Amino acid sequence: MSLKFVTCIIFPSTPPPTQARNINYMQAIYVQFHFHRTNISSPDMAASPYCKNSYVHAFLHATLTLLLLVMPLAAASLAFNYQQLGDAGNATLSISGDVYHEQEVLQLTRYETFSYGRVIYHKQLHLWDKNSGKVADFTTHFSFTINARNNTNYADGMTFFLAHPSFPELDPRDGVGIGLLSRTQLLNPNFTKEYPFVAVEFDTYVNPEWDPKYHHVGIQVNSFVTSVSDTTQWFTSMDQRGYDADISYDSASNRLSVSFTGYKDNVKIKQNLSSVVNLKDKLPDWVEFGVTAATGMYYEEHTLSSWSFNSSFVFDKHKGGSKKGLAVGMGIGGFVLIGGTGLISLGLWKKWKKVDEEENHIVEEYMGEDFERGAGPRKYSYAELAHAANGFKDEHKLGQGGFGGVYKGYLKDIKSHVAIKKVSEGSDQGIKEFASEVIIISRLRHRNLVNLIGWCHERKKLLLVYEYMSNGSLDIHLFKKQSILQWAVRYNIARGLASALLYLHEEWEQCVVHRDIKPSNIMLDSEFNAKLGDFGLARFVDHAKSAQTTALAGTMGYMAPECTLGYRPASKESDVYSFGVVALEIACGRKPINHRAQENEISIVQWVWGLYGEGRILEAADQRLEGEFEEEQIKCLMIVGLWCAHPDHNNRPSMRQAIQVLNFEAPLPNLPSSLPVPTYLEGPLHSYIAPFSITASEEGQSQIISFSSNTNSIGFTTKSDDASPSVSLLYSR
Repeated sequence: MSLKFVTCIIFPSTPPPTQARNINYMQAIYVQFHFHRTNISSPDMAASPYCKNSYVHAFLHATLTLLLLVMPLAAASLAFNYQQLGDAGNATLSISGDVYHEQEVLQLTRYETFSYGRVIYHKQLHLWDKNSGKVADFTTHFSFTINARNNTNYADGMTFFLAHPSFPELDPRDGVGIGLLSRTQLLNPNFTKEYPFVAVEFDTYVNPEWDPKYHHVGIQVNSFVTSVSDTTQWFTSMDQRGYDADISYDSASNRLSVSFTGYKDNVKIKQNLSSVVNLKDKLPDWVEFGVTAATGMYYEEHTLSSWSFNSSFVFDKHKGGSKKGLAVGMGIGGFVLIGGTGLISLGLWKKWKKVDEEENHIVEEYMGEDFERGAGPRKYSYAELAHAANGFKDEHKLGQGGFGGVYKGYLKDIKSHVAIKKVSEGSDQGIKEFASEVIIISRLRHRNLVNLIGWCHERKKLLLVYEYMSNGSLDIHLFKKQSILQWAVRYNIARGLASALLYLHEEWEQCVVHRDIKPSNIMLDSEFNAKLGDFGLARFVDHAKSAQTTALAGTMGYMAPECTLGYRPASKESDVYSFGVVALEIACGRKPINHRAQENEISIVQWVWGLYGEGRILEAADQRLEGEFEEEQIKCLMIVGLWCAHPDHNNRPSMRQAIQVLNFEAPLPNLPSSLPVPTYLEGPLHSYIAPFSITASEEGQSQIISFSSNTNSIGFTTKSDDASPSVSLLYSR
């Protein structure tokens, strides 16, 4: 005898993606399941760990079917989390105005007058229900920078907004409405009546007509005329230091709350603002939402570094239904539910226990032998590390990446500060990647590599303990601090990095391909010695075999062209290319890709190579050094950088050859006067470097990286576990 259930709920074998979800339980697609003893006809259901026991499955679906018939409820939820917005593509974020991708961030405006940008999530938010009148709660977090580049006059700021779903673009361009609407639109009462909005403004320009006489954060409803009760002074730094903003709405109290970073007397502080706003009275039931920025007569840089959003609520689908029927149905459903709860719990407990046992087996298989003998990093308990980091409180947090948070701690057994990487359960870094990172870095011993002190795997919690680097990462000192890194220190950093790569490629028992060499992964100790970190993408390769890996990985701008175009997998030569780009960054003080530059200067490799061919390579030196450098050294570093970043992997040096030139033990190479183009490319090389985009799918399963130009277009897919968070989060505060 077979049992047959028809329901509209399916339990997948993998957790649901963090994407926009609108689930109406009564209107969802019906899926039919048949049971005969332990046979399940649906292959998806049979594969699910929730459905290994047919009796558990039968109880569960019987209960759900009863409850769904008598409980006409609907649920709406929307959630996403982009820790690196350079990886968030046009499939999920709609951008307009002057927004453009730059490395791992979004530049919202250009550094010029009357520029604006708008970033909107591609799905609308169901803000409130017309039948029940219930309003959704939501929270959003974003990190950003506003940089005036040392100018005394600048404008205008940024906003987070919710608005009518067909909200028009800015017309004409000005900075009055901070990229949301223009002065003309703002002063038109018919416009704001037809297109209502609620915005949180981060205002860096004082408009005498309606602003207080200071930078401020305000909550605005269909207007930018600042109310004293809905605004507060914002203590800003206007340099490259970052800000964080958390905005939440509590529908029970109608309170919109804002918590944000400030810098008072050059000290980072936390500021707050809240106001009562009945969003149901101010906005339609469906809204679009996003972030805007603008410049006016004066200008500044607006950079969006990360953005997350979460909203969920349940409301009555058919208000005023039969109370008697509901009571009877609830009684029957409750009886069945109670009877099946024990059985369901037992099945889930067995499943989770099995998962834990499998993970423990993986850990023991990867790390057990060496670590049981006492070799390598120490295994800590979760309680020990939680105590060391004072319970992982926010004040001890060094940073946040796609893998989770990083916290500063103090371990009494070694009497030293440490950086504790706490991998979140939803991270792309699974147990195998975790074990791989531990086993690789624990076997390496070199003065220019970050030292792994310990690790923890306990009750599905994954933690790594690294030595703490007081001077943070190289990118902070090159691009985010006002103090200039002196030339002697820079040259020593370049040689230290080269030494680390020589060790990985040739001097250890196996070749290690790092695959993600960039300034944010180069740490600086108390004496500014370079230490290469983040081995989450690194792979062992036998010296006797071709030193290549099979999977695409790395960071755009630092990846060799043969890798980005799918022509050749990662190798020692692609590591050498990345080193060359970093060497040029150290000497020139600019990032690999600069979309604000002229066409032939967008790529740092193309720009410096052009100056080299004209005999003017010293003009590429970082102007902030004001000529305070050894000409032979900086010329040497830039030429070695070009040599290593040669577009053809066959013409790149080994790290040993590069070090010999950097130590002036070998002559400078003679390079072509113009940037070579490998035979597998068509057209100028910058066409394949600059105009790229990266799309992170909503399911978090893959990244589509596409390149386009007038002559060619190439696309490829890589698994999300190849996306590497920056190791700088481990150390910089």
